[in-house]
Amino acid sequence: MPGHLLAIAIGFMLDRIIGDPQHWPHPVRWIGTFISTVTSRLNKGRFRFWKGAYTFFLTIGIVFVVALVIVTVAYRLHFFVGVAAESILIAIGLAQKSLRDAAVDVYRPLATDDLEEARTKLSWIVGRDTERLNESEIARGTIETVSENIADGITSPLFWAFLLGAPGLWLYKTVNTLDSMIGYKDERYTEFGAFSAKVDDVLNYIPARMTGLFILFFTKNEVRIPLRQRFSGWKQDARKHPSPNSGYLEAATAWQLGVTLGGQNTYRGVVSNRPQMGPGITPLRASHIQLVIQQMTIASFTFWLIMTMIGVLIYATA
Repeated sequence: MPGHLLAIAIGFMLDRIIGDPQHWPHPVRWIGTFISTVTSRLNKGRFRFWKGAYTFFLTIGIVFVVALVIVTVAYRLHFFVGVAAESILIAIGLAQKSLRDAAVDVYRPLATDDLEEARTKLSWIVGRDTERLNESEIARGTIETVSENIADGITSPLFWAFLLGAPGLWLYKTVNTLDSMIGYKDERYTEFGAFSAKVDDVLNYIPARMTGLFILFFTKNEVRIPLRQRFSGWKQDARKHPSPNSGYLEAATAWQLGVTLGGQNTYRGVVSNRPQMGPGITPLRASHIQLVIQQMTIASFTFWLIMTMIGVLIYATA
């Protein structure tokens, strides 16, 4: 347990400071290549749901076993070798710095009224059409992306790392990658990716709600709305979101900033209307991107700190 908690702490700080160096090979790319290869062979004909379930178990089984072998062998060599190996596996499975950098890349041109550059940078991190978005819509797209990815990229991987170590983190990352690649509700993937999408929802259930609560309780409320009102609005708005988990993050962000998230988006020319969340007191602007980055930093650190305290308490009383 001490080595496990130490590895998580080191990995968490390494990701915050260094992140993922550009052009370095990353396990998620290898996992994605494997998923694409298996999908191209199995996602056809009859029994697509069961073929998708097989793809799920095959992929997570391989990744979990590889991570478990690496960590086990490293700890058997030496305690500090194990801590170092697990720290690296945890660091490369988190996304604090990469998420912050992506948001800053949109904020900088937006803050100087370079809408064309801001639209281009936003298009790198969202699926919606960005060619005609104004400042408010660009800010909304960035804020929604950062908010929902606090769980996907940081707190959910941390949660499973605390429960199962680096292998647990990579089990989660694999499920999340499967969901992002084949968990679509369209003609091609609706059966094949259904199992992966449902498991991803289950694995995110607790971390997403914890993170939403931490945003409400530990980040700054920009419009001085009473906590009871924010908490009530958060619960009500979160259920409006089509995702069973993302709504708890976006609604918390909206109520803390006093803005409205959700609304009309366009995907490849097709209009999609999502329910709106938040009090809508303040119009969205570029500066709100900086505020959501602060929320991400505070909520992530709080999540790590509280989980560490729980881990220390369990170890001390065992």
